[in-house]
Amino acid sequence: MRMGLEQLPKPLFEIGGRPILWHIIKHYESFGIRDFVLLLGYKKEKIIDYFKDYKISKIEFIDSGANTNTGGRIKKAKRCISEDIFFATYGDGLSDVNLNKLFCFHKKHKRIVTITSIRPNSPFGIMGIDSHTNLVTHFEEKPILDHWVNGGFFVFNRKIFDYIREADILETDTFSRLLKKKQLSAYKHNGFWECMDTYKDAIKLNQLWDSGNAPWAAWHKKKDSSND
Repeated sequence: MRMGLEQLPKPLFEIGGRPILWHIIKHYESFGIRDFVLLLGYKKEKIIDYFKDYKISKIEFIDSGANTNTGGRIKKAKRCISEDIFFATYGDGLSDVNLNKLFCFHKKHKRIVTITSIRPNSPFGIMGIDSHTNLVTHFEEKPILDHWVNGGFFVFNRKIFDYIREADILETDTFSRLLKKKQLSAYKHNGFWECMDTYKDAIKLNQLWDSGNAPWAAWHKKKDSSND
């Protein structure tokens, strides 16, 4: 019997019978990445229990504290990071972003942080209104917004650790310091991106998986085509 969502940390919410974190790891593995550091907090033991016997890649677990902010969590990974450049992401977002292109973009621009930027769909349908007559002119169902937002797939230079303080919220505190130093780049991704924030999101992602049209899972399609 599956546990209810309220009994699980979000990274273990399932898509197609596997945790969303498993799907994220598979995406990175498809680009040859084999070393992972999981920064754990809420119900960490459930995540450890699921991945402790994972064979394909090396996974290290760090207890970063249930109440630690996002910046503080990244700070705790410093002792595990030996490379000058490394990837980071949240545990609840899926995308078909090409990590090779993202990495090359980061190296080209030579800044400390690259943020994958996406344009999400509006959560609401919109309607056009004539400004003179107040006549409704058209409806548009949940269009793509004009603004770019943080898509959560990052590339960091090790210098980021010099800008993070223990209590930091990465997105407001750390990035604000880097913004002043002109050390943030935006990689514009126009492909698939979805975040599992709600039960409705979970249903949508499971429907995509069940339909065989899961854009984030190119690795799954390759496996099917090879009959492996």
